[in-house]
Amino acid sequence: MKTLLVRLLCISFFFCLPALTTQAQDLGALKASMSQRIPAIDALKAKGALGENNQGYLEVRAEAEGATEVAAAENKDRAQVYAAIAKQTGSSTEQVGQARAKQLVSASASGVWVQRSNGDWYKK
Repeated sequence: MKTLLVRLLCISFFFCLPALTTQAQDLGALKASMSQRIPAIDALKAKGALGENNQGYLEVRAEAEGATEVAAAENKDRAQVYAAIAKQTGSSTEQVGQARAKQLVSASASGVWVQRSNGDWYKK
C-alpha cells in the first residue's frame, strides 16, 4: 500500500511538473515584458496620461500617444500575475489587485494620478 502511494505521488508529480515549469516560464516572460514597459509607463504617468486605479491596474487619464496600448498590455500582464498569486494564496484576483494597488500608490512618484479606495482620483 505504501509503495502504491509513493508511485501515485511520483506519477502525479511527473504530470504536474511540466505545468509548474510552464507556469514559471510564463511568469518569467511576463516579468520581462513588464520590466521592459516600465520606462514607457513612467513617462506616460509623468505626462498625466496614465494613473494607477484602486484595483491595481493602469487607467488612461488623458490622451497621449501610446497610452491606450501600453495600459492594455500592462493590464493584461498584471491580470495574469494577479491570477497566479491568487491561485497560490487562495485569495481572489480582486483581493490581490487591491492589495497591489495600495503598494503602487505608496511607490508612486509625486505628481502621479492615483485612485483612492472610494474611487476619487488625486495627484500624489
